[in-house]
Parts: sequence; structure tokens; C-alpha cells
Amino acid sequence: MKRRRKLGELIGDDVRVAPGCTQDRFSEAIGLSRAHIQRIESGQADPRLGDLLRMSDVLDGPLTTRVGTNPTPR
Repeated sequence: MKRRRKLGELIGDDVRVAPGCTQDRFSEAIGLSRAHIQRIESGQADPRLGDLLRMSDVLDGPLTTRVGTNPTPR
């Protein structure tokens, strides 16, 4: 849950700093409800790989900057 929450926080931070990007616009662009985006950001839901790829496209950044390339031991 800790790693899921951290990923959600990173995504939320990116949405807030992207020029002209609101949670509503972001959710519409990636095809998820705003409520689901909020659950991802709070660590209550796991985004699917396809969701992460669309998020990466919308936020114009590589997926590895969000997920990380060095896994944290469990």
C-alpha cells in the first residue's frame, strides 16, 4: 500500500504542475473517471498498465520516471 500511495502522489503532483491540466481534464484525456483518479492518487486503487501509459502520454513524460527503474524491496 505504501508504494501504491507513493505512485499516486507522484501522479497527482505531475497533474498539478502540468500547464493547464486539471484533474477533470486529465481524467477525461486518459478515459478514467475523476473519482478513480482520486482513488489512484490516494493509494486506494492500482492503475493498470494501459492507464499508466496514457498518463505518461498526457503528462508528456516517460513511464519510468513515475514507476522507477529500481524496485524497492518488499
